[in-house]
Amino acid sequence: MDILWFGVFAVLLLGYFALEGFDIGLGMLLPVLGRSQEGRDRVVAAMAPYILANEVWLVAVAGVLFGVYPRAEGEVLFGLYPLVVSLLVSWIVRDAGLWFRRRADGRAWRAGWDGAICLGSYGLAFSWGAALVALANGMSITPLGLAGGAAIAAAFAFHGWTFASWRLPGGLTGARRSGRALLVSACVAAAPAAALLAGAAPWLLGHTAPADTLNVLSLMILPFAPIMLGGQVWVWRTFGPGRAPERTPSFF
Repeated sequence: MDILWFGVFAVLLLGYFALEGFDIGLGMLLPVLGRSQEGRDRVVAAMAPYILANEVWLVAVAGVLFGVYPRAEGEVLFGLYPLVVSLLVSWIVRDAGLWFRRRADGRAWRAGWDGAICLGSYGLAFSWGAALVALANGMSITPLGLAGGAAIAAAFAFHGWTFASWRLPGGLTGARRSGRALLVSACVAAAPAAALLAGAAPWLLGHTAPADTLNVLSLMILPFAPIMLGGQVWVWRTFGPGRAPERTPSFF
């Protein structure tokens, strides 16, 4: 049961980096891909249908961390408190930009919230990179975390650029990418999380909750996994290349 839940945690974390990575990357590249207001609207429209579905993976990661690794959860939250706060603030700023940018007209209003999207996206990338380095160093926050942040930011930016080339072929990026190229960039975005999991596996397994708790969690959580996966399949089949931005939800 310990190995099963470690596998579930690994799939969820890697899925978050592979899926949410392009949303974060597009936010970072917003000023580059969107040189005009219309261009920025197209970038946001390209990512809009995927954002909520992708963020479900992070919620699931947090739920498994709290339920399956309760002692590890406490050590992570308190040992990396500044980075956890940075992640949460960046998440809020990025999502606030997405939600509020079209709540009023005006170039200054849109530009301000577009800046929030870009700033929050960079904050997410660098916070994740610094957190991964700190976890690899035994919960120690060091200047090396800046290098980790830069690496994650570069991986997410590459993933975002590839996604834009796939969903808006020949448009803002001036290139056309295949689904295979998008899969490769997803692997690049998830690679740092995979490296962390490989090194952290013994530590996590040593912090696993008792067997009775895992059995209860299996009955409560695992039956809902097909629903989450089915939702992802529906989103990707519905909002593929050539279907943006006219079929994009209007709340972004």
